Amino acid sequence: MSRSALGTAALLIAAALGLAGCGGGGSGGESAARDTSTIKAADSSLGRILVDGNGRTLYLFTGDSQNTNAMDCDAACLRLWPPMEGTPKAGAGVDASRIGSTAAKGDKTQATYAGHPLYYYADDKSAGDVNGQGIDKIWYVLDAAGSAITKSPKPADNGGYGY
Repeated sequence: MSRSALGTAALLIAAALGLAGCGGGGSGGESAARDTSTIKAADSSLGRILVDGNGRTLYLFTGDSQNTNAMDCDAACLRLWPPMEGTPKAGAGVDASRIGSTAAKGDKTQATYAGHPLYYYADDKSAGDVNGQGIDKIWYVLDAAGSAITKSPKPADNGGYGY
């Protein structure tokens, strides 16, 4: 095989691998597609909490102000705590009048609930994971009233770390 044919083959393999790692159907982490079109309530080890359309847990940051994203977050921080973007609709168990949006970094719109900007936690790999709960005593899940749930998850839900 000639050098140019090898180079072309390597490029095609790299492109295929790159496409395989993008977006869509994975089981978790950053590459998993997030259904940001809906906020709903779901049962968890912490009680009924807010989740997106795929059941991914939503969090509030206690440093935010009413309808204001106050996080001074760099790229690494945004990968760990990505905002829920857009203005979703109300799903089962939530009050549509509590859903709104606010400005976020990069001229984007961030979803809010009861005035709290909403975030995901990158280490929540599957629907129902609550691994971000209580981190640094500033990240919490929300209930359907829009209040922070500050209790710790059961040890089995966070790898036994017991925040």
